[in-house]
Amino acid sequence: MKILITGASSGIGAEFARQYASPENELFLLARREEKLCKLQNELDSQCKRICLLTVDVRDFELLQEKVREIGTLDMVILNAGISLGHSHTKIPTIAEFKNLYDVNVLSQHAVLEVVLPKMQEQKSGKIVFISSLSSLFTMPSAKVYASSKRALNAYAEGIRYKYKEDGIKVITILPGFIKSELTDKNDFTMPFLLDTDEGVQMMKRAIDRGKEFYAFPLRFYLIIRLLNLLPSLLRQRIVNYLH
Repeated sequence: MKILITGASSGIGAEFARQYASPENELFLLARREEKLCKLQNELDSQCKRICLLTVDVRDFELLQEKVREIGTLDMVILNAGISLGHSHTKIPTIAEFKNLYDVNVLSQHAVLEVVLPKMQEQKSGKIVFISSLSSLFTMPSAKVYASSKRALNAYAEGIRYKYKEDGIKVITILPGFIKSELTDKNDFTMPFLLDTDEGVQMMKRAIDRGKEFYAFPLRFYLIIRLLNLLPSLLRQRIVNYLH
């Protein structure tokens, strides 16, 4: 299986590479930090049929598409690249920060798929995995930009799923809670139901391998968010104010 993983140099992306490393798989690892990619390649090279590194900043859409186009056909794409501004209770994000985050978390995903989808249509098969977040279901004021980008990603993934289902393309949206990574390392608060990287990715891989269209976890965290969304607006506001 030929697999492209974006944001593969560390954290969740690197762990996906480790868990999909096998003699049957060709891994295409995409990220901007070449040194970290090379280190990961050295670690996994003997375990894989082939590992190819694509060093590119996903915000450089033209170069990103050029790199992806060089791969040719793919069996699966794991769209993992993402950034966060951290959680700030006082700072108003600048327009530059807002744009930068959306370039990475939303627009880069489309840049990849603009190249990949026509080829998957031709081969009448393929799997596209969007790594979203539970924060897309309930927006805390301190993470409004990040949460809104992931909610936009959910909507985009839903449209892609409907559009290409008849072409044999499987679209999977995964909404993890807190998983140890460079992203969550920015958080200076106690993160509920925090998972180790390998455990979190193992749960995601299981959902991907089973072909689940939607997977939100940890289950208790997801159910709490579902419950909060069912509460009257005034009560929900009071809870947010208390937590915030």
